[in-house]
Amino acid sequence: MRKWTIPSALLLLCLLFLLPDQGRKLHANAEGDSEELVDPPKVEEKIGAVPNGLSTDSDVAKREAESISKRSLRNTAEKFEFQAEVSRLMDIIINSLYSNKDIFLRELISNASDALDKIRFLALTDKEVLGEGDTAKLEIQIKLDKEKKILSIRDRGIGMTKEDLIKNLGTIAKSGTSAFVEKMQTSGDLNLIGQFGVGFYSVYLVADYVEVISKHNDDKQYVWESKADGAFAISEDTWNEPLGRGTEIRLHLRDEAGEYLEEVKLKDLVKKYSEFINFPISIWASKEVDVEVPADEDESTDDETTESSEEEKEDEETEKDEDEEAEKKPKTKKVKETTYEWELLNDVKAIWLRNPKEVTEEEYTKFYHSLAKDFGDEKPLSWSHFTAEGDVEFKAVLFVPPKAPHDLYESYYNSNKSNLKLYVRRVFISDEFDELLPKYLNFLMGLIDSDTLPLNVSREMLQQHSSLKTIKKKLIRKALDMIRKIAEEDPDESNDKQKKDVENSSDDEKRGQYTKFWNEFGKSIKLGIIEDATNRNRLAKLLRFESTKSDGKLTSLDQYISRMRQGQKDIFYITGTSKEQLEKSPFLERLKKKNYEVIFFTDPVDEYLMQYLMDYEDKKFQNVSKEGLKLEKDSKVKELKESFKDLTKWWKGVLASDNVDDVKISNRLDNTPCVVVTSKYGWSANMERIMQSQTLTDANKQAYMRGKRVLEINPRHPIIKELQERVVKDPEDDGLKQTAQLVYQTALMESGFVLSDPKDFASRIYRSVKSSLDISPDAAVEEEDEVEEAEAESETKDAEATSKDEEAKATKDDVDTEPSAVKDEL
Repeated sequence: MRKWTIPSALLLLCLLFLLPDQGRKLHANAEGDSEELVDPPKVEEKIGAVPNGLSTDSDVAKREAESISKRSLRNTAEKFEFQAEVSRLMDIIINSLYSNKDIFLRELISNASDALDKIRFLALTDKEVLGEGDTAKLEIQIKLDKEKKILSIRDRGIGMTKEDLIKNLGTIAKSGTSAFVEKMQTSGDLNLIGQFGVGFYSVYLVADYVEVISKHNDDKQYVWESKADGAFAISEDTWNEPLGRGTEIRLHLRDEAGEYLEEVKLKDLVKKYSEFINFPISIWASKEVDVEVPADEDESTDDETTESSEEEKEDEETEKDEDEEAEKKPKTKKVKETTYEWELLNDVKAIWLRNPKEVTEEEYTKFYHSLAKDFGDEKPLSWSHFTAEGDVEFKAVLFVPPKAPHDLYESYYNSNKSNLKLYVRRVFISDEFDELLPKYLNFLMGLIDSDTLPLNVSREMLQQHSSLKTIKKKLIRKALDMIRKIAEEDPDESNDKQKKDVENSSDDEKRGQYTKFWNEFGKSIKLGIIEDATNRNRLAKLLRFESTKSDGKLTSLDQYISRMRQGQKDIFYITGTSKEQLEKSPFLERLKKKNYEVIFFTDPVDEYLMQYLMDYEDKKFQNVSKEGLKLEKDSKVKELKESFKDLTKWWKGVLASDNVDDVKISNRLDNTPCVVVTSKYGWSANMERIMQSQTLTDANKQAYMRGKRVLEINPRHPIIKELQERVVKDPEDDGLKQTAQLVYQTALMESGFVLSDPKDFASRIYRSVKSSLDISPDAAVEEEDEVEEAEAESETKDAEATSKDEEAKATKDDVDTEPSAVKDEL
């Protein structure tokens, strides 16, 4: 670091004493190749003279331009050197900490907000620190200069003394690059916001020269400047306008950062990152307005000459009156003129900071539309506004949208898109945190604002922060409570005992809300049961479905259990492609007759769901199309098994080539002769069909998951009784075996399976039809008559030959007549 020697300092003081005016006028650039004599006023003389920090004095503007256009350190400034190697330092800033250059504006506004917070805190005990007039306004202002490529951010915060500038703006350098990297890798907890540390140095992503002009109540106004080339300089500011109090940062933007000189770009960044900062953020924006200016005489003369003759023939008295009025009012015209004014950018209030009891429904709706960028009229289905305290403190607002996005499930496992925004002290961090909410809740809108989380410049580092797990756990619980509340407030969801109370306390707006939610987001709840083992029981309470007793409406597991028959231990369900198909299923015949309720699962994801949802409230789930169905005890079961023992044993042998594991007496059939069921832990018929339809399925690898098939027969059906009698008489009858095969294939198809050999099934059907029509099984199909076919071929050849002769003759006639035609023409 460069230091002044004592003799040099004494000599300089003598010169300044002898030539005070010339000493103040001296101003040179870093190269020392030019000097300029100016007479700038002292800071103390200009305090309060210029409102809002705008340049109205042409001399001041000229001095500012000459001072900042050279992008070089002032010779009169005191120089300091960074302790760390700049190349490595900037490599960390640009390549490691910041993956998005837009972040620099967020950091500078956050710093400005912290500075304003500090002066506001001091003003609680001493109001005089705020000052008077514009200085007392706690605000942040952004200004552009496209010609000079300068972006300025100013706040009226606490400001910095000379010592603060040296200390705060050297945070990274003073810690040493190596120590900084080590700390970043070990803890990742770089809580440097508001300290003009890592956050401030993000300016060098877009600027190659930076000035920080700051005024503290306890010190003079100083300028900190640096080109990030290993040194920075600090000098007393006697040429810029007085700030009164606060800090102004001027970024001399790089050529490739020209996009940040556009008002639209800056407005979007403020809206994205700093929309909910506590202090007003304004930008010096351009605006076109219509202005009336005096019209030129030549133009007015031209207008008069273009008047129509009809208008000239009007009454002379009327013309005189108009002329008199025109003489009183000077002729003017409207022109477009560009004006500038401060435009407020953060007008949306941070309602999560308020008490939920003080926020109205209209305010929540307006905030949701702003957050979701949804400008429709529909209200969110529900919302939850809460504050979490403990190890991690945060405030949050969650919303359930009225509709699901069209692509919600198309790229469910491949997308990291999140509708949840993370804020730290009202500063937007990111909406790409896949650890804040699980994927099955990614349809929720909302935000989280924490005062205890470190406002780290790196999203990747904050992603690994241990506090996020605590936040995630609390958010899931609140989200599920919010969804459950929709059901509790819906009159259609209440049972008979609660219906009267709910109808009296609820309005019509709540009716049908949960059905609407389920139709939009029901698949997400099912995916949650599959993915989230911890909250599986809570999610199961939100499950809705239709059943044999729901009369076309949605019902819950709790309502199902309340309607269970006495002594029923299992929850019965069946899976398929549609409710209409399942209602006709033979598996339901006996269950319906015995007044058991069966749940219909018709969504393909339901097959996966039931592999994870094994029980609910100590009740096991039972697929009625699989083995293990238990109804009331039947005393005749043993007798039936014994009496049909010959048939079941014989039929199993007949079906040995079809991989049928067993043939049993059924307890689930009423009007159907037989059905095919699968083993308890294997795939159902519906699941087999789903897996076979997969694009990249491998039949060989999936073979072991197919359930063993069991043929269950109805001992009371006449077909089964007849088969029993014939097997006893002649078990080797080929016709009987063919019939048994046909009955099995029919049951297989009716049970929902896909036939492995449809041709064989069709052949058996045709043989059965022949038998019913008394047609001999050996009757053959008549052959086509070959003679007729030969005659048809000869007729075709004759026709072709005739057509060729006619064409040749026509061509010959044309050739013969052509010379005579030419002769006639001549």
